[in-house]
Amino acid sequence: MSGPQVTLARMREFGIRPDRDLGQHFLVDDNVLEVAGRLLPLRPDDVVLEVGAGLGVLTAWLAQRVALVHAVEVDRRLEPALAATLAGADNVRVVWADAARLDPAALDPPPGALVANLPYSVATPVIIRALPAIERFCVMVQREIADRLFAQPGSKAYGAVSVLVQLACERLGRRTVSRRVFAPEPNVDSALVAFRRREGAELGDEWEWTARVVHAAFAHRRKTLGNALQLAGLPPPPAELAGLRAEQLAPERLAGLARELR
Repeated sequence: MSGPQVTLARMREFGIRPDRDLGQHFLVDDNVLEVAGRLLPLRPDDVVLEVGAGLGVLTAWLAQRVALVHAVEVDRRLEPALAATLAGADNVRVVWADAARLDPAALDPPPGALVANLPYSVATPVIIRALPAIERFCVMVQREIADRLFAQPGSKAYGAVSVLVQLACERLGRRTVSRRVFAPEPNVDSALVAFRRREGAELGDEWEWTARVVHAAFAHRRKTLGNALQLAGLPPPPAELAGLRAEQLAPERLAGLARELR
């Protein structure tokens, strides 16, 4: 069966009603998977992390193309349906966990790519948590979140996630996705975004501190950088930056500020 048939059949067979509190919108269009494959070509030896396995449509598609899939799902109601979809796929390891608290680096073997239809409620924390551990990404997210990932300084969408993603990665491509490819249809538009780790990007010991400074800088958007950092209990910025707002600074300058404060 194709993606739409699998999704609808599993929902009927197991009496599944998507949980909107968990941001569940199941894929019902195989064409989206092929678009994702073009944005981020996968290799037979890839180990892939999928977040929000749902009914297993994307999981099964990945399993046919890569060496191993770590499929993370928090909703135990979906276990029978997911098992039915993945019957015979011996290269899938289902992890029942809250992806927002999962450390991808703790998975064995560690994944090199994240390919996922991310639940809207956890999309941003999942991406930020994965940045130090994952080299290649192709994520389906709410269009507003897609706008933020590579937003430019000074724009309304520019924020902490923009800075951290751009310090770590470069964008490979983006495609708008219709609401009609999901069941149930969400009230917002979505987009596929692919990106990969920048060559030479430093995400080692200093990354946690950099992320802390960046989050603090944007925690109070209307406040100056000096006031925002003070509220977070961090050292003051240099005098020439104290009166500016975080949204006025490029990612590289904010990374430099974190080094100076440390």
